[in-house]
Amino acid sequence: MASARTRRLRVLGIDPGLTRCGVGVVDVAPDRSATLVHVGVVRSDPGAAIEDRLAVIASGLRAVLDAHRPDVVAVERVFAQHNRQTVMGTAQASGIALLVAGERGIAAATHTPSEVKAAITGYGNADKRQVQTMVARVLRLDELPKPADAADALALALCHAWRGAPSTAAASGPLTPAQRAWADAERLARR
Repeated sequence: MASARTRRLRVLGIDPGLTRCGVGVVDVAPDRSATLVHVGVVRSDPGAAIEDRLAVIASGLRAVLDAHRPDVVAVERVFAQHNRQTVMGTAQASGIALLVAGERGIAAATHTPSEVKAAITGYGNADKRQVQTMVARVLRLDELPKPADAADALALALCHAWRGAPSTAAASGPLTPAQRAWADAERLARR
């Protein structure tokens, strides 16, 4: 019989940002129940050179990967904004997040903000407070996760686990990274 630990999926959610990069790690069971493992923010100095800022983000993400060993990484997909400078920083941090997952051979996927909001609240246009409230409820937290970057990272992790579980897979399509991770966890549990 497999223990609850071997049947869970550990997901690292990353809300990319150049100044504040939210990170959240959750364990999600096949019944969709979830447990908080880690939440935080990797920060870089806005006055530092871009290469130094990206190195700080990479180092912080590597530390989280090494400490918590997720099965899969979920990153917020960059979307068009009016502020080109913000989009560039977010895109650069997103690339770093995907790179460090690739360095470790960890499957990674991206999700749009509206996908995450819909998965967490049932409404694709939910505001940040609604997302924080639902994340706190799902993870049975005594208070709302803060800052918003950290709450968004947890929401990304939950969205990915819930939308990628093998039971939701189409019968004939290829598996998503989360579905592959679930299948691998199930295979290990049967040993």
